[in-house]
Formats: sequence, structure tokens, C-alpha cells
Amino acid sequence: MRAPAAGVLGIAPHSGWAAAVLIAGTPAEPRVILRERLDLSDARLAGSKQPYHELEGLPLARAQRQLARFCISAGGLAESALRALLERAQAGGVEPRAAAILDSAGRSGATLAAILASHALIHTADGNHFREALARGCQALGLHVARIPQRELAVRAAAALRQSPQQLAATVKALGRGMGPPWGADQKHAALLAWLLLAEGAGS
Repeated sequence: MRAPAAGVLGIAPHSGWAAAVLIAGTPAEPRVILRERLDLSDARLAGSKQPYHELEGLPLARAQRQLARFCISAGGLAESALRALLERAQAGGVEPRAAAILDSAGRSGATLAAILASHALIHTADGNHFREALARGCQALGLHVARIPQRELAVRAAAALRQSPQQLAATVKALGRGMGPPWGADQKHAALLAWLLLAEGAGS
């Protein structure tokens, strides 16, 4: 039996969901294996799409309890969605090895009280809530995880792949041909993340 091809996953998170693109092949000839939407919020859990916005104005102890519920929910959904993606990839003869998550440039590490006192920090914390859930899900499934800030992605990819930003954009656009919609900014960011990991040897 032929060994499965190695693949790498790029993930662009949003509030409550993420775009994921799995790429295999070589840096010179990448190919898209899967393009997925990962749902990370539970419609039955009020506020789970923007958890820190939901906590704003609550007493701290109550906010902490509710945040724990949001974390458990997002973590379970992320791991479940990622496991399903990996199973589909494996059924198609590709073994995902690593994942890159598009990170924000916002400040992290603040206390819950400090976050809830600042609307700007609330926006950053909402995004990081889902990034953390995705990172935990990837690690639970044995994937090496890299978090790459969005502002660094294009420069880092251009250096690793030895192409201009224009060449990279053209290739990423072409990678989506035949996949059908959507192939917008989210999917393109996810594809570029995965292609960058492939160039850095994460799929080997």
C-alpha cells in the first residue's frame, strides 16, 4: 500500500468560524486537497459567536463561569471539525502533519477584568478565543501548530517561496480554480499559510 502524501493546513479564524485549506504537493507545485468551513460556535449557547462581547457588563465571577462554558464549547467544536477534516483528507490519501493559524497583531495576555473594561481588548479577545480553541484542537490531533501574524504573512511567504507578493497572489488565486466558491480573502489567506508551511518543511 502506498504511503499517504503529507499535507499542511492553513486556518483563517473569525468570530464563530474559520476558513481552512489543506495543501499537499511541493512548494513549487502546491495543490489544494480540501477547502472547508469550520464552525466554532454553538447556536444553542447564547453569545458563543462573540463570547467576550457577551460577557461585557457582567460581574467578574459570573463572567469567569460563562467564559469557561464558552471555552469548553469552542474547544469541543474545533476538535470535532478538525477531526472530520483530517478523516476526509486521510480517506483521500493525504496525511495532514501541521497547521498554521492566522494570528492578530492585537495585544494578548490581559486579565479578564482588564479585557472587559476595554472594548478594543474585547474585539482582540474574541478572535483569540477561537484561535486558542483551534490551536488546542490541532495539538490534540497530533498536528504541529504555528501561529503567524497576518501582518507578517506576505513578507514571510515571499522570502520562503522566493516570489514577489504579486506572484504569490496570482498562484493563490489559481489554486482556488476548480474548487468553486467561496475562494475569497479568508480562503486565500489560509492557502498562503499552508503553502508557507510547505515551503518551511512542515509537511515533510
